[in-house]
Amino acid sequence: MRLAILVLGLGALASLDPPVLRTEGFDRDPRWEARNARSPDVRHIVQDFGWSPTSHAGGAAGEIGGLITAAAEPAWCARRIRPRTLEDTLYASGRLACTGRAFHVLLGFFNRGTLNEWRTPNTVAIRLLGRGDRFYAYVEYCTSRWRAGGDSPGGFASVPDPRSGRLQLKGFPRGAHLRWTLRYDPGAHGGAGEVRVDLGGETAVCHLDPGHRQDGARFTHFGLVNVLKSADDAGEVWIDDVEVDGRLEDFSRDPRWDFLNNRRTYETGFIRPRWDFGFSPTRFAGGRAPGEIGGRVFRGDCREAQKLACYAAPVGPVGLDRPLEAGGRVSLHRGVSDSTALIGFFDSRESLRVHDSQSQALPRSFLGVMIEGPSSEGFLFRPAWSLSRPGVHAIGGLESPRIYPDRSHHSWRA
Repeated sequence: MRLAILVLGLGALASLDPPVLRTEGFDRDPRWEARNARSPDVRHIVQDFGWSPTSHAGGAAGEIGGLITAAAEPAWCARRIRPRTLEDTLYASGRLACTGRAFHVLLGFFNRGTLNEWRTPNTVAIRLLGRGDRFYAYVEYCTSRWRAGGDSPGGFASVPDPRSGRLQLKGFPRGAHLRWTLRYDPGAHGGAGEVRVDLGGETAVCHLDPGHRQDGARFTHFGLVNVLKSADDAGEVWIDDVEVDGRLEDFSRDPRWDFLNNRRTYETGFIRPRWDFGFSPTRFAGGRAPGEIGGRVFRGDCREAQKLACYAAPVGPVGLDRPLEAGGRVSLHRGVSDSTALIGFFDSRESLRVHDSQSQALPRSFLGVMIEGPSSEGFLFRPAWSLSRPGVHAIGGLESPRIYPDRSHHSWRA
């Protein structure tokens, strides 16, 4: 999650005493206290996929594919299509072989102009996840408003885990030649819309959640896209004999599909959980002048000290026996599903204490705002609090204000 914040007011307000309100415009580095806030590293990324005269997917010579690496930076190779929306029927089919051992790839319809994060807005796709000798497939979609869904009411075949007995996906063998189809029908599921995928003789169905079709989406391309999270493993995925819009591509020659960064080697700093936030001489949050706090923020892990981070000004000690207030401007530039950022008052010791359990979503002794949300609802700007006593906390519901990772800037107050 990439976040820019301009804090205009921060402090404790008391009804009997003169208000104590601290204002910070960040025209210079305020030298706030930091823990693990700047821990950048770099990772080597290789993208090497596109048209190839090979036949890994099981067809005649010629296919699309190669080495694809999950990363924050988009890489894709795709056929341009007549622009479509969630009001249109979508259909594609072909052959598939996943020969890599570790990868994370989308195969489907997308909009080249909104490839910024996962879940990826304006997509209807099959998500392929490599895990050693097997890979797993998921059905998913995401609207223009970052509201997503997948594999409901039914994903691909499941089997009991031999140790826990819990159901888990059976998966598909690495290197197997599989036929696939991807269909979106806007009239199915009572008019709400449905995505259906057939892969290797198995079927998975995804019903669009209520209201999601009305969010809209616009698709400009069909093809392969790396999953846009943080830097991860690379593996080979291949497709052949692809039919889209009734037109078959056998790839006997280079189809000259559109592409971006698909033949590239570079270094990235987007590595989880390598935070990179604090003072910045930028103006992303829309302040009157350059200077703000923000940057790259990942969800932490209370079980490990090096996976907890903060950048904050001392304001206390204060407690719940007096009013507290904070406000300013905020802008969300990138938001990956299942990520979280917190803005608010906390205890520098208790809130960052290491615990064995992840039983609650908030650190102890916190009062402020949580930016996150279920993937079905995108990103919410939710009020949140927790006491020092474990398990006593509350988070605002789905009626909370929404914030989109579209670089818009907003005023806020809590």
